Amino acid sequence: MSTARSKCAASLLALIAAVNVVALQGCATVPVKQPPSVVPTERAVVPGMPADVRYWDDDPIGAFRDWLELPDDELSVCCAGIMDRSHNYLVISSGGVDGAFGAGLLVGWTAAGTRPEFQLVTGISAGAMIAPFAFLGPAYDGVLHEIYSAYSSKDLVERRGLIAALEGDAVMDTTPLRRLIDRYLGDEQVAQIAVEGRKGRKLLIGTTHLNSGRPMVWDLTKIAASEAPNARRLMGDLILASASIPGVFPPVRIGVEAGGVRYDELHVDGGVTAQLFLGPAGLDWQRVAERFRVQGQPQVYLIRNARAYPQWTAVRTRLAPLLDRSVASLSRDPAGLPWYEADPSVASILSRSMGSMIRTRGFNDAVRLYLSTQSDQLGFNLAYIPDDFSIGSTEFYDRAYMQGLFARGFAMAQGGYPWLHSDVGGKE
Repeated sequence: MSTARSKCAASLLALIAAVNVVALQGCATVPVKQPPSVVPTERAVVPGMPADVRYWDDDPIGAFRDWLELPDDELSVCCAGIMDRSHNYLVISSGGVDGAFGAGLLVGWTAAGTRPEFQLVTGISAGAMIAPFAFLGPAYDGVLHEIYSAYSSKDLVERRGLIAALEGDAVMDTTPLRRLIDRYLGDEQVAQIAVEGRKGRKLLIGTTHLNSGRPMVWDLTKIAASEAPNARRLMGDLILASASIPGVFPPVRIGVEAGGVRYDELHVDGGVTAQLFLGPAGLDWQRVAERFRVQGQPQVYLIRNARAYPQWTAVRTRLAPLLDRSVASLSRDPAGLPWYEADPSVASILSRSMGSMIRTRGFNDAVRLYLSTQSDQLGFNLAYIPDDFSIGSTEFYDRAYMQGLFARGFAMAQGGYPWLHSDVGGKE
């Protein structure tokens, strides 16, 4: 293939990827075994699983129904492990390879000797990859370090050919990434998550239900505690789905049943509909604190795997390198590539717009969470990538970039991370 033709093909694939991320319905044409419109989708369940392992994000109580509605005598049985003690809730945002910052921060927090146990851990996309090991505690710090230091693009994804990308559901194949999840989330880890879930702790991750375009929350602690034969596989599929960038990575099929009919739902990156979450809007956190006789003020720790402000960059005239870069890198200025002030291309405008959309949504979600914590009498603590971190990335999963960002998060936390915080009635 000639150089010109090769550049054209790369740009075309980049444009397809960008358009599919911006247009959510772009991969909704992937065939399913049974169109959801002919069955009662709202009552769909995963075969072999309790009905309460998943909720729509706008459910007014959702995954916290047992915390809020169980009678007092049953509450003490199901949740004895989180009663009469302090409460700490960890929220891990999306961010692609920038998740290395959150992983490093958690490991550094352990080294500092001040990391608490979290009664609730939530994660989306990169956050969903980190969340199980953050939930299981410091014993899995080594796993977090290895995930963000030992692998690169060739270990995690495979680029599909031009024809396969044009005719298929994504530009890349995530089979290697799925194998990696299985390597670290084995039967032992699932059993440990189940044990912690039976104490009352919760591990929640978010996906985007592509067929409806709505955010969905999955309770991994209840899935693990179900002891169903498909529990481990389902958990791995959901973690992959939460990180599956539409158009770039294939949607993940989750088999469900409703009205006696079985069909596949399509689930993609939770970051499409939310970059982070704590609980549904309006959840009565004061009642949670009262029921569990929480000691002191409950604290929310938000790790935002992004910078507070984007780096300025001109819109580029070409976008061929997109396929070799992470989505996180679209909102910063990648080092080493020529850029120009004039004559931007359609593809470069789309890429910059996509990066702005991702960044703005994440910022707005963080602001909403802050306002919610203030009205709910929760302490708010925010960590984010420092603006002076300047290592550039040259591929989708850049090992050197992740190692550098992990090390930065570790060092900041080990030295006592300067959380941006606000306690109700205290100083900001």
